[in-house]
Amino acid sequence: MISDSDTAGAAQFLSGAEVSEIAQAILDEDRAEMGFEMNASRLWAYHSEVMNGLFGVMGEVASRRPFTLRERGILVTACASSLGDSYCSLAWGTKLAREAGPRFAAGVLSGDDSELSAPERAMAAWARQVARDPNGTAARDVQALRDAGFDDADIFAMTVYVALRLAFSTVNDALGVRPDAELTAVAPADVLGAVTFGRPVAAGRPPDA
Repeated sequence: MISDSDTAGAAQFLSGAEVSEIAQAILDEDRAEMGFEMNASRLWAYHSEVMNGLFGVMGEVASRRPFTLRERGILVTACASSLGDSYCSLAWGTKLAREAGPRFAAGVLSGDDSELSAPERAMAAWARQVARDPNGTAARDVQALRDAGFDDADIFAMTVYVALRLAFSTVNDALGVRPDAELTAVAPADVLGAVTFGRPVAAGRPPDA
């Protein structure tokens, strides 16, 4: 992770955006679901309609198979960790740990897929390839997904899903958004130990922030 001095202790590089009704609704959802307002939601308050639209499209493509929470967790943690995005790696690593266990989640984050099924290993490998070098993919990589039981529509859907997650992470990372301090209180030790990259966790906020 980069040093705290590189971000001057701020949760992001931009000043706070004016909170619209749509942005406030997203922050209220954060509080209801997570118990705090997420730094990413505060950043996307600059254009909350785009955030809603982006996640709406993600939901549409994920419903194609449909991809389960466990499968989505594998795709997100594999691509986010490959990108070096600590925020989504911590958030989704924690979700995946609840669904499949801390060791399972930490393994995906660190590139150890020994606990995954054959189809899951194919998904994780594809997500990492898309994140690291999409121009380096070959027909054999797609065939590996077919051999694992995915049809071409599934492959298209998971690729779009990963690409959209990368778009979200790229905006957050480029503008200096740091993982919420509250995530460290709920993330398992195995997940915390696996996320050794990306931006450092933000300083905690007062309870009434």
